[in-house]
Amino acid sequence: MWKTALKPRWIAGMVFAIVVSGVFVLLSQWQFGRSTQPEVAVNPATEEVRVLTETLEPGAYFPGSVSDQMVSADGTYDPAKQVLVPGRLKNGENGYWVVSAFAVTGAPLVTGVAASPETWIPVARGWVADPDDAGAPPSGMVNLTGRLLPSESPMPSIAPEPGRASAVSVAELINYWDVSMYPGFVAAASELAAGSDLSAAAVDGALKPLEIGPQPPAQQVNWLNLFYSLEWVVFAGFALFIWWRLVKDDYRRDLEEELDDDPHHDALPTPATSEQLQQKVKP
Repeated sequence: MWKTALKPRWIAGMVFAIVVSGVFVLLSQWQFGRSTQPEVAVNPATEEVRVLTETLEPGAYFPGSVSDQMVSADGTYDPAKQVLVPGRLKNGENGYWVVSAFAVTGAPLVTGVAASPETWIPVARGWVADPDDAGAPPSGMVNLTGRLLPSESPMPSIAPEPGRASAVSVAELINYWDVSMYPGFVAAASELAAGSDLSAAAVDGALKPLEIGPQPPAQQVNWLNLFYSLEWVVFAGFALFIWWRLVKDDYRRDLEEELDDDPHHDALPTPATSEQLQQKVKP
């Protein structure tokens, strides 16, 4: 059969089948790539700074629609209400997030027996490698701008030492600071006090900025594109199968032609039937 496959027309046919199969494989890869692409791009509206008091309600649940939203607020820090959250990486180095309590000016008050006279929000001001480099937050009235993020879940079975927190968890920080709080926290981008930006991004020091950008939406599997990608793989295999089938048919035709040209082929005795054999056996 290899002799038939090495005919010039079947060599050309094999090259054509390989090219067609390669195109089908590329189409399969393209469809597979589309099957895992985010269906919705990052929302540019999250980069427009909105007023915190008009974006999120204290004492309520945290809606996903405001997650990653850039917000601004006026207020004051309490240097006595500051914790370090360990186990945070920056450029591959393990360190701490510095989280301070920020009293939001003009924020709605939370009602209830344990409600505080002010409404607060945790602010992740930056990252430090050494806990001693945390420093105090800016004093006086501060205009805060940062990215609004949902509360993290506290780490189970962990009892942090004083001045530490297992996560930026509103439920955990309420117990530490004993104040009414928003159901989320802010990753600071700027902290304007007396006309100067005192944030980690503006001041060169041990406190490094977090630089948390908008999170892309989770990738969703498009099953239709995934099915198409598998279908193109089948087509690629089918193109090679068609070439092999055509070569095999040509090979059989060659065998038939050789038998037809053989002068001894028609002279060969035909097999005796069962009736003929019975007649020969009769006495």
